[in-house]
Amino acid sequence: MTVRAVLGIRRWRHNPLCRPTDRHEAWGALAALLLMLIAAPVLGWLCGSVTDEALQQAVRAQHAQRHLITAVVVRGPSGVSRFAQDPEAAVAESTARSSAVARWQAPDGTARTGRVSTASEVTAPGARIRIWTDDQGRPVIRPMDTSTARTHAVLAGIGATLLVAGLVESARRLAVWRMMQQRYGRLDRAWAETGPDWGRTGTGS
Repeated sequence: MTVRAVLGIRRWRHNPLCRPTDRHEAWGALAALLLMLIAAPVLGWLCGSVTDEALQQAVRAQHAQRHLITAVVVRGPSGVSRFAQDPEAAVAESTARSSAVARWQAPDGTARTGRVSTASEVTAPGARIRIWTDDQGRPVIRPMDTSTARTHAVLAGIGATLLVAGLVESARRLAVWRMMQQRYGRLDRAWAETGPDWGRTGTGS
């Protein structure tokens, strides 16, 4: 419908049967098409760039504040870890994770014991596993990597592009609906003025 209205601009320009609303509809369709082809991708790119910059900063901060250390298992797995239910963990980790009670040393040298998340297949008591901790030695999920952050940014940009295009098309449809309502209103008024004299002598019928 949009493309057909745009192609009709040149045809309708000098057509005496063309109504002003037809031309307005065609120009509105052309403006909407340009916005969807140019403005929407530009805004999507800007959104993706801003999101990527923010996520890359978060990645750098996470890698600076989280540390991969070795822990010793005290008690074996006891079910699925809560980290496996975390959306970020689901993106960062591709293997099933379980929880176990382990002992490790915090960055300040303090001995810590607690339940940790691990993807290791060897989790018998005494086994050594690798876990992530923060600066205080508390267990945390694996930091986001650069490629995952960029994927999120690309998806954000695509989503913004589709959202802007959808809003533009919705605005165009609303404008067309308003023009149609006004057109019908003018027809009703014209009929109300002409209808009572229809068929009478001297009315031009």
